[in-house]
Amino acid sequence: MTHLTIEDRIARLEALDAIRQLPAKYALALDMRDMDAMVSLFPADVRVGKGASGREALRAYMDATLRSPFTGTSHHIGGHIIEFDDADHAHGVVYSKNEHETPVANGGGEWVIMQMMYVDDYVRAAGPDGPRWYFARRLPLYWYATDLNKPPVGPDKMRWPGSDATEGNFHKLFPSYAEFWERAGAPDTPLPPPAPFDQFLNQMRRGQAAPKVKVRAD
Repeated sequence: MTHLTIEDRIARLEALDAIRQLPAKYALALDMRDMDAMVSLFPADVRVGKGASGREALRAYMDATLRSPFTGTSHHIGGHIIEFDDADHAHGVVYSKNEHETPVANGGGEWVIMQMMYVDDYVRAAGPDGPRWYFARRLPLYWYATDLNKPPVGPDKMRWPGSDATEGNFHKLFPSYAEFWERAGAPDTPLPPPAPFDQFLNQMRRGQAAPKVKVRAD
C-alpha cells in the first residue's frame, strides 16, 4: 500500500465504494424482482451455467428461479471484505441474512430464514458511462435454512419445505473451522505473521478450493 500514489489511493477508495454497493444493489433488485436491474450488475458477457452467457440468459434464469419455491424475500447484507488482485479485478466475502415467504401445498406457508455468505469475484469492465465494477462471479455458501419457528439445531441445517434436509457449505472454504473442532485446545504451533495487504482472505483460505455447491437464487 505504501507504494501507491495519492491518485492510486483515491482510485482505490472509489473502487471500494463501488464494489461495496454491488451486494446492496443485488439484494434490492432481487427482493423487488427487478430482473433488469439485477443483471445490470454483471458484465455483458456473464457466464450462465455451462452453455450460456450474457445478461439476457441470466435474466431468463433468474426470472424462472425466483418464482419457486418462495414468493417474497428480504436480504440483509452484513460484513463485507474486499481485496484487490489488480486495478481491474478484486475478490471478496460478504455475509447475507435472508428471509423467505414459502408457500406449501396445503395452502398455508412457512417463513424460512437463512444465514449464508457470498464469495465474490469482481471485475472492472466497460459500462454505458465508462468503466465500472461488476460481479464477475457469485458463489453462495449456506449455513442453514429453516422455518422461523424451527431452530436448525443439529446436522443438515438446510431445511427447505418439501425437500430433504442437507448440509450447507458455510464453513467449507476456510479450513480453520474443521481444524478448531479437531483439536482439544489452543494450538501449540507458532503464530504466523499477519496477512500481507490484500491477502487476508487468501491467507484464511490457505489454498482451499471452492466447494461444489448447488446454486440457489439467494
